[in-house]
Amino acid sequence: MSPDHIDPTQPPWEQMLRALLGDQADEAIAQMRERGIDPAALDAGGALPHDPAAMQQVLAQVQRLFASGDDQPVNWEMAHDLARQQAAVGGDPALSSAKQREVLDALSVAELWLDAATELPPSTAPARAWSRAEWVEATLPTWRTLTDPVASSLSAALVDALGGQLGDDDDSGLDDQLRGLGLPEGMALPGGLAPGQLLRRLGSAVFGLQVGQAAGTLARDVFGTTDIGLPLLDVPAPALVAANVDAFAEGLDAPVEEVRLFLALREAAATRLFTHVPWLRAHLLALVETYARGISIDVDQLEQAVGSIDPTDAEALQAALSSGVFAPQTTPEQQAALGRLETALALVEGWVDEVSATAALAHLPHSVALREMIRRRRAAGGPAEQAFANLVGLELRPRRLRDAAALWAQIARGPDGAAARDAVWDHPDLMPTAEDLDDPAGYATRRTAAADESADLDRALAEILGEDTPQDEPGQDAPDQNGPDQDGPGQDETERP
Repeated sequence: MSPDHIDPTQPPWEQMLRALLGDQADEAIAQMRERGIDPAALDAGGALPHDPAAMQQVLAQVQRLFASGDDQPVNWEMAHDLARQQAAVGGDPALSSAKQREVLDALSVAELWLDAATELPPSTAPARAWSRAEWVEATLPTWRTLTDPVASSLSAALVDALGGQLGDDDDSGLDDQLRGLGLPEGMALPGGLAPGQLLRRLGSAVFGLQVGQAAGTLARDVFGTTDIGLPLLDVPAPALVAANVDAFAEGLDAPVEEVRLFLALREAAATRLFTHVPWLRAHLLALVETYARGISIDVDQLEQAVGSIDPTDAEALQAALSSGVFAPQTTPEQQAALGRLETALALVEGWVDEVSATAALAHLPHSVALREMIRRRRAAGGPAEQAFANLVGLELRPRRLRDAAALWAQIARGPDGAAARDAVWDHPDLMPTAEDLDDPAGYATRRTAAADESADLDRALAEILGEDTPQDEPGQDAPDQNGPDQDGPGQDETERP
């Protein structure tokens, strides 16, 4: 059925069913209700848009999805269009030249103040002042990097778990499953798809809706490109979403200009970090991917639950669906990745928190209050955190932000000051651990002990390998390549922390 012939006053779930099933939708809905299954549960998560124009676009794209031969994990055309629609809720006018100048001036001043607070230089990328729609366009490529592994893993797990029952390449067993769900016997699948293809494309559509909903929600809430702790641009650049900054400042005791400068400091500091610590972005995204690759569904538990259910017993079916048999299983490897990710995010946000607060203290009268407000905002979570948790399956809330900020402040109080604090980012092996967050005051002692152990190990290896005679006899020829007489100390010695 064409989306143009679907009643926009119907609930979104009903519009979706009619777009998929056409003339068979009435019978399917009636039989589902007869069996005690509420079809409104298809939109239990609220992923379907309730705006008529947005819903029309979704329906048209779903029909194109089933008509196409594309089995990509996420329907990115759907995600893009829905994200733009959601970002525009409540209005999203283009920025005036005056508003752009306010934002760019704030970012420029922030860079000057940060020069006195950190050894890391400014980003070479130009600063940006964005509307919400511009934020969506700029960040969607990174959403693809983040969500494709999750979508691929979950789609594969679902097809493996359910495909055998539905029949991946033919219709074997399909009618029984359709009747069990209360759908008409012998109902044709959209586009003549095999059941396995149907599962993959339904998953692609669902993920497209989730990505679009999440990105559009975030566009109305975030201040810049680093609010969730992950850099959302391939090439880091400081940027602020002007409308969100102004909305946040409303009702605060601090003037909007001061709020804008404080948020510009945080954005610029995070951008410096991701620009001049080249391994950091890849490290964080790799942890997300490690988690995603481990997604699995307990097939035995699923088969046992499904096999023990009478499809005509609506209460038993509902109990099974709510028991978590379809939920992804968390493996020990995933738990370890989550632990490392939580620590890394805390270190990133703790560094940004400490550096930006240090830079703001001498210039902004309300900096202490603004710092505490941002901390509480992140700790409590909000639309940004919830949207990302729904999207990727991870809660990127830096629970140990205060501990990390205390650690960075402790390092900066040492004899080498801010230079020592910033030098910790030189290599991932130097990064503090969860133990360091537990005891910031003992960080220096542990780091010295680790360096001594490394030096002892190097000396022992040198003796085993016969490299314990650095003094050469007079007149002895220098080594042909990379010897100490030719190039000075070896690379391992110069780069070892």
